Amino acid sequence: MSNVKAPRSLRFEAAIGSADDTGYSATKVSAVASLIAVASFSGAEAQQTNLPPVNVDAPVARPRPVSSKPTSDQVRARNALRRAARRTNQQAQQAPVPFPNAGGLPADRDRYADPAAPYKGDRLQASGKYPEPILNTPKSVTVLTKDVLEDKNATSLKSAILSTAGVTLGTGEGGNAFGDRFFIRGFDARNDIFIDGVRDAGVSVRENFFTEQVEILRGPGSSFAGRGTTGGAINIVTKQATTENSFYNMDTTFGTDRTKRVTLDVNQVISPTLAIRAGGLFQDAGVAGRSYVTDNRDGAFVAGTWNPVDAVKITGNYIHTELTGIPDFGVPYYRPSTASTAGGPFPDFGVNRNNFYGFVNRDFFRTGQDIGTINAEVQVTPDLVISNKIRESRSTQNYIGTLPESPVLTNPLSASTLSLNPQSRYQVTDVFANQTEATYKSVDGLGFKHTTTAGVEYDNERSSIDKYLGLSSEVTTGTSAFTGSGSLSGVSVFNPQYTNIPFQIPSGLSGQATKIGIDTVSGYVMDTANWNDFVILNGGVRYDDYQLTTSGYGTVNGVSTFGKQSADFGMPNFNVGLTLKPLPNGSVYAAYATSSNPVGAEFDGTSTAYGGINPVLNGGNTQIFGPEKNKAIEVGTKWELFDRHLLVTAALFQTEKENAREAQNVGSTTAAAAIPGCVYPAGTTGNVSCITAGAAYRIRGIDLGVGGKITDKWSVFGGLVLMQSEVTRSLAPPANTILYSSNVGLPLANVAHQSFSMLTKYQLTDMWELGGQAVYRSKVYGGTLLAANQGTSIPSYWRFDAFAEAKIDKHWTMKLFVNNIFDKRYYDALYQSAAPFVLEAPGRAAYLVVSARY
Repeated sequence: MSNVKAPRSLRFEAAIGSADDTGYSATKVSAVASLIAVASFSGAEAQQTNLPPVNVDAPVARPRPVSSKPTSDQVRARNALRRAARRTNQQAQQAPVPFPNAGGLPADRDRYADPAAPYKGDRLQASGKYPEPILNTPKSVTVLTKDVLEDKNATSLKSAILSTAGVTLGTGEGGNAFGDRFFIRGFDARNDIFIDGVRDAGVSVRENFFTEQVEILRGPGSSFAGRGTTGGAINIVTKQATTENSFYNMDTTFGTDRTKRVTLDVNQVISPTLAIRAGGLFQDAGVAGRSYVTDNRDGAFVAGTWNPVDAVKITGNYIHTELTGIPDFGVPYYRPSTASTAGGPFPDFGVNRNNFYGFVNRDFFRTGQDIGTINAEVQVTPDLVISNKIRESRSTQNYIGTLPESPVLTNPLSASTLSLNPQSRYQVTDVFANQTEATYKSVDGLGFKHTTTAGVEYDNERSSIDKYLGLSSEVTTGTSAFTGSGSLSGVSVFNPQYTNIPFQIPSGLSGQATKIGIDTVSGYVMDTANWNDFVILNGGVRYDDYQLTTSGYGTVNGVSTFGKQSADFGMPNFNVGLTLKPLPNGSVYAAYATSSNPVGAEFDGTSTAYGGINPVLNGGNTQIFGPEKNKAIEVGTKWELFDRHLLVTAALFQTEKENAREAQNVGSTTAAAAIPGCVYPAGTTGNVSCITAGAAYRIRGIDLGVGGKITDKWSVFGGLVLMQSEVTRSLAPPANTILYSSNVGLPLANVAHQSFSMLTKYQLTDMWELGGQAVYRSKVYGGTLLAANQGTSIPSYWRFDAFAEAKIDKHWTMKLFVNNIFDKRYYDALYQSAAPFVLEAPGRAAYLVVSARY
């Protein structure tokens, strides 16, 4: 009897359970099956489609007595389950879900990352402009996913970016604000930062508590993003409300640098069509290895998602952040009088790395942002989507800081002194932006599947830049020891004795603000054509009508002057790309793109030489140069390995800038007049500094990247960027005519030409994970207007971090980070002047992060 095959009816009963192996009687099974059948026959097909496929050919079961023959209810239930399984399979084939492996994933996951390998970004947020996966996009892209940001313990945009290869930090030269100033592939990108695809104009300091992922798009991209983007752009993707599930998250951090930090993130599903998400931030912190410096932060965000009907989706959010504390404007630079002696930051020559050169009773910073966005998306037809995004934002930069400049060297060196130069700013930037975009999908006669996006964008940017009374600018000389005005000289380099003096607080602002306004109307069209996922063509064109107006006050030869300037440019740009896919998991591509940098594009600047505009420079002279023009070519390849959970990329690139700005110091107006295109203030006498346009730079290099997992337990994320830069054209005469010799052949300043980073973690057990990060930056040279012409530099460095994570249970996690394990003394940035200061990086610090997920 043991070899007798069971009847199909008995095998079905074995598949759904029996009293012998589940504890449920046949009667109970029959009752449950009957309920399923009734639900199916009553039309509840939407519920049935969620049932998993049923294996009706179950393994051979023991023969049953005749009395175990299924009832008619059981037969109906069996047939209902079969029909439900068929419907489920058909729907899965017709409409694959965006996350095919997303079963059981948390609702707060990164929407654009691989759900099975969260270190790997799959797509970019701007799906209309970048409809293909990153694998098929002909451009170098680095995506810092939610998990990457968490494992870097990156609480600010600065900390996230500086541990990424190919990006360098700058300072606030040329009247620019101190804040998030990044160089991508060697070119300034301080006003090429976007939030959900909308430019976040004005230099600020950006928190990460509302951030889902950070996208670094490398190479010129004006056809995608508008003005600028010479070396690339940074897009911050914010957290959005989701109707998938409610969740309640809290992270609490304690650090050895006095950090106390709490963040909240709550998503509440109100109905199947409506969800609200809200979060908050509190931080009270110092900075490891830096005395007196504080870094306090507060913030909140709220986001909503509403689908009133299937074809309409409305999302919106509001973000508020405020960062306060005592700023750190760095440490002085030792520049010996003889070329035979190497110079460098003073801490490398015996100065205590903790030395603070500001004034704790006067210096402060207060940086704030308020950003409100509403986006409406309408599915007009299955192939046509129209969206409209409105953004209103205000950011403020409010600070008084102290620059340690102009060291006076003595013998012995320990007796050297310097000047403490006050620097202040009160800048308010308001932005209104509206983007209307249509995306249409079609198939042409050759079989190419097109995704065509056309859009119109309007941006209104306004900024007011003022300074505090009773303070001098960074170029002022002279002393006024304890009054709060002027520069304080004679301060010991090794023992700054005036840190706690009772400085008089400035009484208020000057009331003579520089006003800057930019109105831009843009139109663009771009298309991606995919033929059988083998040949992918990409191209786009954009036209920006750029109008700049500015007014302000200044002094020319001791006379107070009020001036106005304006400019109006039309800037066409384009991009083309070709991608070939020899295998489904790989691509090879070539791309070409252009971009434009008009005068005033660096919105926070008041110097033409550094991308801004000086409204006082008028009269018989003008500083309205034509836009800088940039072009780049890139060839590369991308591959998804290890079950397509690891993305490996490699690219060769070259970017060229033309009509670039140069500053030239000359001895007289006669000498200045002999320089073609030299522009200087009307009525200037004596030593003259003029601005010219017509220089050119070039950067070429290799960009390697990796992100994802090698095994189910081992994840990696990192990159290697090797660059070579050169000034290819300069209008600077020989050295006997002006201060600087011709810049031709010099490398660029503020660029780490070799950089490397690697983040990795390994899951030891179901409870424990161990990870770490290595970061390398090569030497960075100082100089004026990008050219490394000052003979100054900050040294290369390696930095190592580590972390250990313990999953206590499904709700609670503890994570221990140790940053800068070996307490390496290194520097983030170098001020571009002959007597620079440098920004010192934090020392070793440990953080314990306790996370709750419900």
